Amino acid sequence: MKIAVTGKGGVGKTTLSSVLARLYAAEQKKVLAVDVDPDANLGLALGFTEQELEDIIPVSKMDDLIAERTGSTKENFGKFFKINPRVDDIPDRFSKEKNGVKLLIMGTVETGGGGCVCPEHVVLKRVISHLVIGRDEVVIMDMEAGLEHLGRGTAGMVDRFIVVIEPGARSIQTYHKVKSLAADLGVKKISVVANKVRGPEDEEFLKSRIPAEELFGFIGYNDEVIGADRKGISPFDTSERTREEVGKIKNRIDASA
Repeated sequence: MKIAVTGKGGVGKTTLSSVLARLYAAEQKKVLAVDVDPDANLGLALGFTEQELEDIIPVSKMDDLIAERTGSTKENFGKFFKINPRVDDIPDRFSKEKNGVKLLIMGTVETGGGGCVCPEHVVLKRVISHLVIGRDEVVIMDMEAGLEHLGRGTAGMVDRFIVVIEPGARSIQTYHKVKSLAADLGVKKISVVANKVRGPEDEEFLKSRIPAEELFGFIGYNDEVIGADRKGISPFDTSERTREEVGKIKNRIDASA
């Protein structure tokens, strides 16, 4: 099972990704959670401590490894490098495990302009492609709002693409934009999960604007989850209600695989 979770910042991608990962791990499945969001905080949501996370270097910051795999040097940087570097050993070498879930932090490529084709970017895209196509485990990717790390072939191999939204017109508009981008990349299975839902009125609003076959479930507005975020601990360990809600979403994902 390969799942990509996306949406705007603050909508709850990380909450969904982390609880899904913990639920699959509770079934004794091998799970790799991948933080592809530049605002990386998936580790805390999985139950890692801040001290444990300090020891994890994002893949994009592994300068020596990137130089070795791509053949890039200070002299030829940005001019000549391999565009198909070996990456198959990176997930196992550089991920850390907690609560039955392995975490790999991808990091981000800092560049002054868009459309960067640089050694770091090439390695990140290759790693994600390997995770989707070459790994025999559950892979859950907490993505950034954009889809730049997903190539056409890679995106088409994702089992389920989930857009997390909030109950609001702007959030639904974002979903339609992401859906269009994903379709251009060959994604066939795209779904919506609504977070911070406050009651039946929010649910009816969402049901009236999103087809039932695409709306995979609701996660209620929950002070326990907000409290977990403030304390830097896992929502899986603090809210039975959220575990149950995400469990229903997981069942829907499994049934449609």
